[in-house]
Amino acid sequence: MSAFGQGRAGSGDNGLANAVAEKLRSMIPAAGAMAYPFLLDAFHLAVSPAAGPMSFGRLVLAALCLLAATVAPLLGLACASWMSKADPSSFELRARRLAYLSIAAPPLFVLTGVGLGLLHIPVSDELVWVAGWAAAWLYVLLGGEQERPAGSAAIAPSIAKWRVTHGIAAAVILLYVAFHLTNHLLGLLGSDVHAAVMKMGRTVYRSSLVEPILVALMLFQVAVGVRLAWRWSSQPADAYRVFQIGSGVYLAAFIVTHLNSALVSARAVHHIDTNWAWASGAPTGLIHDAWSIRLVPHYALGVFFVLAHLTSGLRGVLIAHGVAATIANRIWATGLAAGGLVAIVIMSGLCGMRI
Repeated sequence: MSAFGQGRAGSGDNGLANAVAEKLRSMIPAAGAMAYPFLLDAFHLAVSPAAGPMSFGRLVLAALCLLAATVAPLLGLACASWMSKADPSSFELRARRLAYLSIAAPPLFVLTGVGLGLLHIPVSDELVWVAGWAAAWLYVLLGGEQERPAGSAAIAPSIAKWRVTHGIAAAVILLYVAFHLTNHLLGLLGSDVHAAVMKMGRTVYRSSLVEPILVALMLFQVAVGVRLAWRWSSQPADAYRVFQIGSGVYLAAFIVTHLNSALVSARAVHHIDTNWAWASGAPTGLIHDAWSIRLVPHYALGVFFVLAHLTSGLRGVLIAHGVAATIANRIWATGLAAGGLVAIVIMSGLCGMRI
């Protein structure tokens, strides 16, 4: 029986209290997502020159706010994990999927801001953001309570085939991802080095033949990944599967947001070259600009989750081919650590560090 189901098993006042607690716990991911932009606001206020000379206390406060904003999506991951112990009811499934969606808060917040700008809607993106998450939670809270029969969400054979196709497409995209991340790492040597390498790479991935194929593959991955996540999220899952689903949800939102920002907003609408200056928020920079600070968690977690998601897929392939689970798990943990390190190094470069 799931954690939510145990609450319903009670009777009388105790059962009612447990039911209320279930409903309140379902709000945790949405509440974390709602808080996300305000943590970024607090960081900006702490580092703003208008607040006076930077003191040690303000520096600590700024660091804690940025850290909290960056790890906020992990709250959704944790909630999805403890919600995934057994077959869910209809309410539990909605709550679980909302938890998965909250993991993608950083790219979704960027998409909200860029989207409102493209549509010329003069409304605060934070107002739209809070209203959207409140509506999502109300949908979870007020939806039907009909029980879903155990095993009703069994994975169809066709889904397994899509999973294989998803992996094959990922192997092709990995070539571009490897170059792109390496190019960003070279930014530590200076924007000129990054620009020179990017110029060579663009002769290939921006060619009239390759770019449409690459974009189509990215969108294909999003569509298939969302379908897989939708189906797998209805199943009981261990921590490894929850992480794979959650990282995939983040990447789906990240890809859509990045394509919208780079291809639509920057290149098609505003005719801006998506170079190092664009990525690093020049001339103000990512750290000191009130809008661009949202890109720090967005980029950092994007790098981490793309490497971690690939490692999660590798773990599944290794186990399926007879590799001991303990060895596959160590490879997975090493991949996550490496992904975190690469993310920190890349973001340090985008924020001004040079070697």
